[in-house]
Amino acid sequence: MNKEALIKMLNRDFRDEHAATLQYLIHAYQEGEDTVMGASLLSRSREEMWHMHWLGMIICQLGGEPDFRPGPYPLDPTSRETILQSYIEYEEKLIPHYNSEADGMKNAHIRRVLQREAWESAIHARRFQRLLDKLSKKEKKALPAGDHELPEEFMKKLQKELAAKYNEMLQHLRMSWTFQKPGMRGWNLMDQAIEKMKHIALFAEAVAEDGIVPGFKLRKIDRSAAIGVALEKALGDVEKSLSRHTKLAKDNEFAAHGGLVMKMDLTTQQEAYQADEIRDWLKKKK
Repeated sequence: MNKEALIKMLNRDFRDEHAATLQYLIHAYQEGEDTVMGASLLSRSREEMWHMHWLGMIICQLGGEPDFRPGPYPLDPTSRETILQSYIEYEEKLIPHYNSEADGMKNAHIRRVLQREAWESAIHARRFQRLLDKLSKKEKKALPAGDHELPEEFMKKLQKELAAKYNEMLQHLRMSWTFQKPGMRGWNLMDQAIEKMKHIALFAEAVAEDGIVPGFKLRKIDRSAAIGVALEKALGDVEKSLSRHTKLAKDNEFAAHGGLVMKMDLTTQQEAYQADEIRDWLKKKK
Protein backbone atom coordinates (compact mmCIF):
# COMPACT_ATOMS: atom_id res chain seq x y z
CA MET A 1 0.00 0.00 0.00
CA ASN A 2 1.48 3.37 -0.97
CA LYS A 3 1.49 6.36 1.39
CA GLU A 4 -1.44 8.11 -0.26
CA ALA A 5 -3.63 5.00 0.01
CA LEU A 6 -2.56 4.48 3.62
CA ILE A 7 -3.49 8.06 4.58
CA LYS A 8 -6.86 7.62 2.86
CA MET A 9 -7.50 4.37 4.77
CA LEU A 10 -6.50 5.89 8.10
CA ASN A 11 -8.70 8.94 7.46
CA ARG A 12 -11.72 6.66 6.96
CA ASP A 13 -10.97 5.13 10.34
CA PHE A 14 -10.41 8.59 11.81
CA ARG A 15 -13.85 9.71 10.61
CA ASP A 16 -15.48 6.60 12.14
CA GLU A 17 -13.82 7.26 15.49
CA HIS A 18 -14.87 10.93 15.33
CA ALA A 19 -18.49 9.86 14.73
CA ALA A 20 -18.41 7.50 17.70
CA THR A 21 -16.84 10.17 19.92
CA LEU A 22 -19.62 12.65 19.17
CA GLN A 23 -22.45 10.13 19.50
CA TYR A 24 -21.32 8.86 22.92
CA LEU A 25 -20.51 12.38 24.10
CA ILE A 26 -23.91 13.79 23.12
CA HIS A 27 -25.70 10.84 24.74
CA ALA A 28 -23.60 11.27 27.90
CA TYR A 29 -24.65 14.92 28.18
CA GLN A 30 -28.30 13.95 27.62
CA GLU A 31 -28.21 11.35 30.39
CA GLY A 32 -26.21 13.59 32.74
CA GLU A 33 -22.61 13.04 33.85
CA ASP A 34 -23.75 12.29 37.40
CA THR A 35 -25.76 9.23 36.30
CA VAL A 36 -24.37 5.72 35.85
CA MET A 37 -25.29 5.75 32.17
CA GLY A 38 -23.88 9.23 31.55
CA ALA A 39 -20.59 8.53 33.35
CA SER A 40 -20.10 5.30 31.39
CA LEU A 41 -20.84 6.97 28.06
CA LEU A 42 -18.47 9.83 28.88
CA SER A 43 -15.73 7.30 29.60
CA ARG A 44 -16.32 5.58 26.25
CA SER A 45 -16.24 8.92 24.40
CA ARG A 46 -12.88 9.75 25.98
CA GLU A 47 -11.49 6.41 24.82
CA GLU A 48 -12.76 7.16 21.31
CA MET A 49 -10.93 10.50 21.51
CA TRP A 50 -7.73 8.57 22.15
CA HIS A 51 -8.46 6.48 19.06
CA MET A 52 -8.78 9.71 17.08
CA HIS A 53 -5.53 10.95 18.61
CA TRP A 54 -3.51 7.88 17.65
CA LEU A 55 -4.80 7.96 14.08
CA GLY A 56 -4.41 11.73 13.78
CA MET A 57 -0.78 11.58 14.86
CA ILE A 58 0.02 8.87 12.32
CA ILE A 59 -1.79 10.67 9.50
CA CYS A 60 0.20 13.86 10.15
CA GLN A 61 3.48 11.94 10.59
CA LEU A 62 2.87 10.56 7.09
CA GLY A 63 2.40 14.10 5.77
CA GLY A 64 -1.38 13.89 5.46
CA GLU A 65 -4.23 16.07 6.71
CA PRO A 66 -6.84 14.67 9.12
CA ASP A 67 -10.34 14.60 7.62
CA PHE A 68 -12.44 16.06 10.43
CA ARG A 69 -15.79 15.28 8.81
CA PRO A 70 -17.51 12.78 11.15
CA GLY A 71 -18.38 9.52 9.41
CA PRO A 72 -21.96 8.16 9.34
CA TYR A 73 -23.22 6.55 12.53
CA PRO A 74 -26.09 4.06 11.98
CA LEU A 75 -28.21 4.95 15.00
CA ASP A 76 -31.71 3.72 15.88
CA PRO A 77 -32.96 6.50 18.22
CA THR A 78 -36.29 4.84 19.08
CA SER A 79 -35.40 4.08 22.72
CA ARG A 80 -32.43 3.59 25.07
CA GLU A 81 -32.54 -0.10 24.16
CA THR A 82 -32.30 0.51 20.41
CA ILE A 83 -29.65 3.21 20.89
CA LEU A 84 -27.41 0.91 22.93
CA GLN A 85 -28.00 -1.92 20.48
CA SER A 86 -26.78 0.43 17.73
CA TYR A 87 -23.61 1.04 19.74
CA ILE A 88 -23.01 -2.68 20.25
CA GLU A 89 -23.43 -3.46 16.55
CA TYR A 90 -21.22 -0.53 15.52
CA GLU A 91 -18.35 -1.55 17.80
CA GLU A 92 -18.63 -5.23 16.87
CA LYS A 93 -18.29 -4.40 13.17
CA LEU A 94 -15.07 -2.50 13.88
CA ILE A 95 -13.34 -5.58 15.33
CA PRO A 96 -12.87 -7.55 12.07
CA HIS A 97 -12.43 -4.26 10.17
CA TYR A 98 -9.40 -3.17 12.20
CA ASN A 99 -7.95 -6.67 12.44
CA SER A 100 -8.13 -6.99 8.65
CA GLU A 101 -6.31 -3.67 8.20
CA ALA A 102 -3.69 -4.68 10.77
CA ASP A 103 -3.02 -8.01 9.04
CA GLY A 104 -1.95 -6.23 5.88
CA MET A 105 0.17 -3.58 7.61
CA LYS A 106 3.98 -3.73 7.31
CA ASN A 107 4.67 -0.82 9.67
CA ALA A 108 4.83 -2.36 13.17
CA HIS A 109 3.59 0.74 15.04
CA ILE A 110 0.58 1.29 12.78
CA ARG A 111 -0.21 -2.44 12.94
CA ARG A 112 -0.20 -2.34 16.76
CA VAL A 113 -2.43 0.75 16.79
CA LEU A 114 -4.97 -0.92 14.50
CA GLN A 115 -4.89 -4.09 16.61
CA ARG A 116 -5.48 -2.00 19.72
CA GLU A 117 -8.40 -0.24 18.03
CA ALA A 118 -9.86 -3.72 17.39
CA TRP A 119 -9.61 -5.07 20.91
CA GLU A 120 -10.76 -1.82 22.50
CA SER A 121 -13.80 -1.88 20.18
CA ALA A 122 -14.52 -5.38 21.51
CA ILE A 123 -14.34 -4.07 25.09
CA HIS A 124 -16.67 -1.20 24.20
CA ALA A 125 -19.24 -3.59 22.75
CA ARG A 126 -19.16 -5.64 25.96
CA ARG A 127 -19.51 -2.52 28.12
CA PHE A 128 -22.51 -1.31 26.13
CA GLN A 129 -24.09 -4.75 26.43
CA ARG A 130 -23.57 -4.59 30.19
CA LEU A 131 -25.25 -1.17 30.33
CA LEU A 132 -28.18 -2.51 28.35
CA ASP A 133 -28.53 -5.60 30.53
CA LYS A 134 -28.72 -3.46 33.68
CA LEU A 135 -31.63 -1.33 32.47
CA SER A 136 -35.13 -2.03 33.70
CA LYS A 137 -37.91 -2.59 31.15
CA LYS A 138 -39.13 0.96 31.74
CA GLU A 139 -35.65 2.45 31.27
CA LYS A 140 -35.12 0.46 28.08
CA LYS A 141 -38.26 1.84 26.47
CA ALA A 142 -37.59 5.43 27.54
CA LEU A 143 -35.39 8.14 26.06
CA PRO A 144 -33.25 10.71 27.88
CA ALA A 145 -35.38 13.85 28.13
CA GLY A 146 -34.71 17.40 29.28
CA ASP A 147 -37.02 19.91 30.88
CA HIS A 148 -37.14 22.42 27.95
CA GLU A 149 -37.04 25.44 30.26
CA LEU A 150 -34.45 27.60 28.49
CA PRO A 151 -35.67 30.39 26.16
CA GLU A 152 -35.16 29.65 22.45
CA GLU A 153 -32.89 32.66 21.82
CA PHE A 154 -30.70 31.74 24.78
CA MET A 155 -30.50 28.16 23.50
CA LYS A 156 -29.29 29.47 20.12
CA LYS A 157 -26.51 31.39 21.89
CA LEU A 158 -25.40 28.26 23.73
CA GLN A 159 -25.44 26.18 20.54
CA LYS A 160 -23.44 28.84 18.70
CA GLU A 161 -20.77 28.89 21.41
CA LEU A 162 -20.71 25.10 21.51
CA ALA A 163 -19.99 24.90 17.77
CA ALA A 164 -17.32 27.61 18.03
CA LYS A 165 -15.48 25.90 20.87
CA TYR A 166 -15.76 22.48 19.19
CA ASN A 167 -14.06 23.83 16.07
CA GLU A 168 -11.48 25.68 18.15
CA MET A 169 -10.62 22.37 19.82
CA LEU A 170 -10.34 20.55 16.46
CA GLN A 171 -8.06 23.30 15.16
CA HIS A 172 -5.76 22.85 18.15
CA LEU A 173 -5.76 19.08 17.68
CA ARG A 174 -4.76 19.48 14.04
CA MET A 175 -1.89 21.79 15.02
CA SER A 176 -0.68 19.48 17.79
CA TRP A 177 -0.46 16.56 15.33
CA THR A 178 0.99 18.60 12.44
CA PHE A 179 3.71 20.23 14.52
CA GLN A 180 4.91 17.19 16.45
CA LYS A 181 8.54 17.76 15.49
CA PRO A 182 9.20 21.31 16.84
CA GLY A 183 10.07 20.22 20.39
CA MET A 184 7.24 20.28 22.93
CA ARG A 185 4.99 22.71 21.07
CA GLY A 186 2.73 19.98 19.71
CA TRP A 187 2.15 18.66 23.22
CA ASN A 188 1.54 22.18 24.57
CA LEU A 189 -1.18 22.56 21.95
CA MET A 190 -2.61 19.16 22.85
CA ASP A 191 -2.88 20.27 26.49
CA GLN A 192 -4.90 23.30 25.41
CA ALA A 193 -7.12 21.16 23.16
CA ILE A 194 -7.92 18.85 26.08
CA GLU A 195 -8.74 21.85 28.26
CA LYS A 196 -11.20 23.02 25.61
CA MET A 197 -13.21 19.84 26.21
CA LYS A 198 -14.28 21.32 29.54
CA HIS A 199 -15.30 24.51 27.76
CA ILE A 200 -17.38 22.47 25.32
CA ALA A 201 -19.08 20.73 28.26
CA LEU A 202 -20.19 24.10 29.67
CA PHE A 203 -22.46 24.67 26.68
CA ALA A 204 -23.24 21.08 25.66
CA GLU A 205 -24.44 20.03 29.12
CA ALA A 206 -26.78 23.01 29.41
CA VAL A 207 -28.23 22.33 25.96
CA ALA A 208 -28.63 18.57 26.50
CA GLU A 209 -30.11 18.91 29.98
CA ASP A 210 -32.81 21.10 28.46
CA GLY A 211 -33.76 18.32 26.06
CA ILE A 212 -32.07 19.62 22.90
CA VAL A 213 -29.39 17.70 20.96
CA PRO A 214 -26.05 19.57 21.22
CA GLY A 215 -25.00 20.88 17.81
CA PHE A 216 -21.44 19.79 17.03
CA LYS A 217 -21.20 21.55 13.66
CA LEU A 218 -17.94 21.29 11.76
CA ARG A 219 -16.54 24.42 10.13
CA LYS A 220 -13.53 24.93 7.90
CA ILE A 221 -10.26 23.82 9.49
CA ASP A 222 -7.21 26.00 8.84
CA ARG A 223 -4.40 23.95 7.27
CA SER A 224 -1.44 26.29 7.74
CA ALA A 225 1.87 24.50 7.17
CA ALA A 226 3.94 27.08 9.08
CA ILE A 227 3.73 26.93 12.87
CA GLY A 228 3.94 30.72 13.25
CA VAL A 229 0.89 31.26 11.00
CA ALA A 230 -0.99 28.46 12.77
CA LEU A 231 -0.25 29.95 16.20
CA GLU A 232 -1.45 33.39 15.06
CA LYS A 233 -4.73 31.75 13.99
CA ALA A 234 -4.97 29.93 17.33
CA LEU A 235 -4.37 33.15 19.26
CA GLY A 236 -7.07 34.94 17.27
CA ASP A 237 -9.56 32.13 17.98
CA VAL A 238 -8.85 32.16 21.72
CA GLU A 239 -9.03 35.97 21.95
CA LYS A 240 -12.38 36.00 20.12
CA SER A 241 -13.74 33.29 22.41
CA LEU A 242 -12.60 35.18 25.49
CA SER A 243 -14.24 38.38 24.24
CA ARG A 244 -17.55 36.62 23.43
CA HIS A 245 -17.63 34.70 26.68
CA THR A 246 -16.84 37.75 28.81
CA LYS A 247 -19.82 39.45 27.16
CA LEU A 248 -22.05 36.37 27.45
CA ALA A 249 -21.33 36.09 31.20
CA LYS A 250 -23.05 39.47 31.62
CA ASP A 251 -26.16 38.34 29.73
CA ASN A 252 -29.19 38.46 32.05
CA GLU A 253 -30.40 34.98 31.13
CA PHE A 254 -26.91 33.52 31.53
CA ALA A 255 -26.38 35.25 34.87
CA ALA A 256 -29.60 33.66 36.17
CA HIS A 257 -27.97 30.20 36.07
CA GLY A 258 -25.46 29.95 38.91
CA GLY A 259 -23.87 26.73 37.65
CA LEU A 260 -23.19 28.24 34.23
CA VAL A 261 -21.74 31.39 35.78
CA MET A 262 -19.27 29.37 37.85
CA LYS A 263 -18.17 27.28 34.86
CA MET A 264 -17.85 30.37 32.67
CA ASP A 265 -15.65 32.05 35.26
CA LEU A 266 -13.22 29.12 35.01
CA THR A 267 -13.48 29.05 31.21
CA THR A 268 -12.61 32.73 30.74
CA GLN A 269 -9.66 32.46 33.14
CA GLN A 270 -8.38 29.43 31.22
CA GLU A 271 -8.86 31.24 27.90
CA ALA A 272 -6.88 34.23 29.18
CA TYR A 273 -4.15 31.83 30.30
CA GLN A 274 -4.11 30.09 26.91
CA ALA A 275 -3.86 33.40 25.05
CA ASP A 276 -0.90 34.50 27.19
CA GLU A 277 0.84 31.16 26.58
CA ILE A 278 0.41 31.39 22.81
CA ARG A 279 1.69 35.00 22.80
CA ASP A 280 4.87 33.78 24.52
CA TRP A 281 5.25 30.95 22.00
CA LEU A 282 4.96 33.47 19.17
CA LYS A 283 7.63 35.71 20.73
CA LYS A 284 10.01 32.76 20.82
CA LYS A 285 9.38 32.20 17.12
CA LYS A 286 10.67 35.70 16.28
